[in-house]
Amino acid sequence: MTIQRPEPKSPLESKPKKKLTSSELTRIIADNAIVGALYFVLTVALQPLSFGVIQCRISEILTLLCFWRPDFIIGLTVGCFLANVSSWTPWDLLFGTLATLLANCLIAYFSHRLLVAALWPVLINGVVIGSELKFLEINALPLYLNMIYVAAGETIAMAAGYALYLLLKRNKAFWAALKPARHSDFKW
Repeated sequence: MTIQRPEPKSPLESKPKKKLTSSELTRIIADNAIVGALYFVLTVALQPLSFGVIQCRISEILTLLCFWRPDFIIGLTVGCFLANVSSWTPWDLLFGTLATLLANCLIAYFSHRLLVAALWPVLINGVVIGSELKFLEINALPLYLNMIYVAAGETIAMAAGYALYLLLKRNKAFWAALKPARHSDFKW
């Protein structure tokens, strides 16, 4: 008598997706609209810090929300696009928004620790925006200095965000409002 064992599932097979109710979908859309609007308002309100050779977008703190809610990739990317409209540079609309999209995707899907998540925007924006500033001849600095300056500003924003979320780690009201889909028991 032979016992048949079930064949192991392929790692490529995904779990069946849960269908969202209309109230859950509405909540996701509203949350994304709020986060995107916050990104836009913080970027535009702090415009002298948000654009230029040395930039420190305080709004980039919000990108770490993708660590807990990958759906925020949409709201943050739209918020970045709308904020970049105010720069009046078509290349910034394209490259700045794509840099944010890429960093948010890396935060959401390739970060198992919050510290790693905070490094992605520094690297991506340093390279992409630093290159944009050089190749569009927005300034006369060498490429490596543009990258360093952008990465330094992004490091300040990410360090502030990292510290903020570590402080909020024990705030039950914040987590109840955020409704994290993953990493609810995150480690540094």
